[in-house]
Amino acid sequence: MQVVDHIDAFEKPKYSVVTIGTFDGVHIGHQTILKRLVSEAKKHNGKSILITFWPHPRFILNKDADKLKLLSTFDEKVAMVADLGVDYILKIAFTPEFSNLSADEFVRKILVEKVGTKKLFIGYDHHFGNNREGNIQFLHEHASDYGFEVNEISKQEIDHIGVSSTKIRSTLESGEIHLANSLLGRHYSIKGKIIDGNKKGRSIGFPTANIEIPESYKLLPADGAYAVRVIVEDEKYNGMLNIGFKPTVDGTQRTIETHLFNFDADIYGREIVVEFVRSLRKEMKFASIEELKDQLRKDKEAALEILS
Repeated sequence: MQVVDHIDAFEKPKYSVVTIGTFDGVHIGHQTILKRLVSEAKKHNGKSILITFWPHPRFILNKDADKLKLLSTFDEKVAMVADLGVDYILKIAFTPEFSNLSADEFVRKILVEKVGTKKLFIGYDHHFGNNREGNIQFLHEHASDYGFEVNEISKQEIDHIGVSSTKIRSTLESGEIHLANSLLGRHYSIKGKIIDGNKKGRSIGFPTANIEIPESYKLLPADGAYAVRVIVEDEKYNGMLNIGFKPTVDGTQRTIETHLFNFDADIYGREIVVEFVRSLRKEMKFASIEELKDQLRKDKEAALEILS
């Protein structure tokens, strides 16, 4: 798959099968659209193209943009889309100027002139253009003028279980990892670098690796303990992870710490990927360090059973 960062650098194929959207999280609804996109392109010996926007439009248009959390970074989205066999991701810089394009201008300048769209796959509820004036009805009414075929992805196809990026964010924020994973079609994951911590975990028999995530907009699940799988240099390990303020030891900052089972290598400074498998419990304050250690032993037993 090829990622095209600037639309002016895109050489339009002879036959372009296209879809549009932010595709945050690339959940099972998105996967339905992309699989149809790829299949249709192959039928016509054409190319499948996802037109997506970065930054996320809500970062530009919303007053509370700093509160927006996303399910995937751009690089994570690229990797997931590539796995589905899409030929191109065409990244369009979303700016205030771009947001002022009318629906007609967007279709003519982007879909027709730059991309050469022959078939467009679009969700039943997708909106585009200034003030969200473009929608599936608009496209059906003007498709003959634009010279391409519009294929609607129906509510029944992508919304039969109420899947949406918004709903997945909500399930993660409430700690319902199992539900989020079912809507994503995979384990929710984060990627970060191991940094130095206070090493209190080591002193109680549960050494942890502190994870720093560079993207402040990346959504973290609710504070609590989780059964996880951790990928370190292409090797996968079982473990448990805690997100929160560590109230038992009077923590003042929210941290992400993971304890890997049967692992004692030095990984400081390395990048790791954490896959959330199941929630173990919410964050708790214990009366003593001994109570905390006892709970950590129980958490480990529960995590081992889940991950087995």
